Amino acid sequence: MKLYTRTGDAGLTGLYGSDRVSKGHVRVEAYGTVDELNSLLGLARAHNTRSHRPDPELDTDLEYLQNALFDLGADLATRSESPYSKNIARLDEQDVAHLEAMIDRYQEGVPPLTQFIHPGGTPAAASLQVARAVARRAERDVIRLAEQETVNLQAQVYLNRVSDLLFIMARAVNLRAGIAEEEWQVKKRR
Repeated sequence: MKLYTRTGDAGLTGLYGSDRVSKGHVRVEAYGTVDELNSLLGLARAHNTRSHRPDPELDTDLEYLQNALFDLGADLATRSESPYSKNIARLDEQDVAHLEAMIDRYQEGVPPLTQFIHPGGTPAAASLQVARAVARRAERDVIRLAEQETVNLQAQVYLNRVSDLLFIMARAVNLRAGIAEEEWQVKKRR
């Protein structure tokens, strides 16, 4: 089977088990941003595994998150009225609770914030911060989609927790690597 199908050359794509829509459709934007987020997690994993001290816990957690984001992408690519909707694993409150437990675990030992911090540090932490920003965009995309069509409302909540998780993961990665956080320096008014 060839990788290219030419079916999208006119700017349309097929939703799972449903009609064809514009590649600019808000639903396609939402699951496309989740796909972008998943790719950035792959980049963070690559930076982690190639660092001088790879963190196996981080790699395991990011792999879990990548699998969950594939589920979320399938969820967003499938309209609730589609006959294939019953075949989709939808994220739920238990998935959100699992992320909250992960956030709590990474937050242990990380000092509380007193200022905003600059994204950066190790390549893995910097990649996690970029992924965090994309998770926020994915959340906004899902909110726009929910304003127009029926969606799994846990998708929005889940993405909100993902961005929190990626933020605390980045902080923990830098702490474990001995990299000091750079605080935002508020401009002094004259």
